[in-house]
Amino acid sequence: MFSILSKLLTLVLLLSVVSVSAQKLTRKEKKILKTIEVNNKEAIQFLKAVVNINSGTMNHEGVKKVGKVFGKAFEDIGFKSSWYDMSEVNRAGHLFAETSGSKEKKGKKLLLIGHIDTVFEADSPFQEFSMVNDSIAHAPGGNDMKGGNVIMLYALKALQENGLLDNAQIIAAFTGDEEATGKPLTISRKDLINAAKRSDIALGFETSTGFNYATVARRGSSDWKVEVTGKRAHSSGIFSPKTGAGAIFEMSRILNGFYNEVRGEEYLTFNPGIILGGTQMNYEEALSKGNSFGKSNVVAQTAIVYGGLRFISETQKENARAKMREIISNNLPQTSAKVTFIDSYPAMGPTEGNNNLLGIVNQVSLDLKQGEVEAYDPGKRGAADVSFVAQYVDCLDGLGTMGNGAHTPQETVNLNTIEALTKRTAILIYRLINTKE
Repeated sequence: MFSILSKLLTLVLLLSVVSVSAQKLTRKEKKILKTIEVNNKEAIQFLKAVVNINSGTMNHEGVKKVGKVFGKAFEDIGFKSSWYDMSEVNRAGHLFAETSGSKEKKGKKLLLIGHIDTVFEADSPFQEFSMVNDSIAHAPGGNDMKGGNVIMLYALKALQENGLLDNAQIIAAFTGDEEATGKPLTISRKDLINAAKRSDIALGFETSTGFNYATVARRGSSDWKVEVTGKRAHSSGIFSPKTGAGAIFEMSRILNGFYNEVRGEEYLTFNPGIILGGTQMNYEEALSKGNSFGKSNVVAQTAIVYGGLRFISETQKENARAKMREIISNNLPQTSAKVTFIDSYPAMGPTEGNNNLLGIVNQVSLDLKQGEVEAYDPGKRGAADVSFVAQYVDCLDGLGTMGNGAHTPQETVNLNTIEALTKRTAILIYRLINTKE
């Protein structure tokens, strides 16, 4: 199964660089572009305003406030907005905005995906939009991904102001917990999946990987936790049949086994993000932090590692998990270990439908004289909400803003590219909602 996916991905990457001739823009498309040019300063001011509202995932009130700002903006262009409360999974909730048009549908039904939370919580020192120079701004969440949300909004605004949404069914979905998904996923992603089931195509506005790239495949992600127990005893007896090896040696064996026996498959990566061990230990999983106590003359009784796993297909994920379970089962003397896997994001595999969408956005880019758009290497991309809907609709992601340093206090957004990317998005949407094939 994986070899087939790998070959298909290689084909997608090859096809993405096939040259296509530019075509002339229609009169309506030229009017769309002119509207975006007029609205661009307003779009950047809107971006600044929402960036300056902290919406770290666990700042529920901040996430709701950003949702209200976007909700009103969508209502102003004729969409109906709804808020889906997610307090059941200790998250703020999701904003959905939808237009179903007033006339008979004649094109593709679209699901546009963004998120309104960021990694910068209320106590983060990185809080405000500030200009670095005339084109670059430091902006917490401006690149990932409030900028992409603004591109989506102002592309649709241009279409609405030119009366071009009358025949369209478009759902704009903004999750409030993309950076730390609420569990269980059956609750936190239920509404997004239901929206996909009513759609033909999903477009994701996560941060762009480059002006001339789009994402046709994303690796999935899951977490894993290894817990080890050893026999607490005086260190003088370590390695004896009665005392055994202790928890830390057993954990070291397991991690070394992972490195040597699971590592190496294309697109498969795994990372132990935190390790604790000793005589006593406390790990707060929700906060990703903990503490431990031990002495050099006492054999460690407990150890824990929490990590992540990335994969290109469910088959690859399950094969890796099976190898990890096998390694864990071969315990050192007087130790025991168990592994727990926590599903997070499924993989978005490369498909013919995704590649067809890449061809359409490539044509749009050429028609706008913006250059060819190629498929980005999924091995270099993180997981995203679009992956949850990939089994139901054709998908394309990475349509958001340009910038650097996402998830760091150095995050920037390139304001000079917003107008061009909004134009590309608007023409792409316009062509899709007017295409039946």
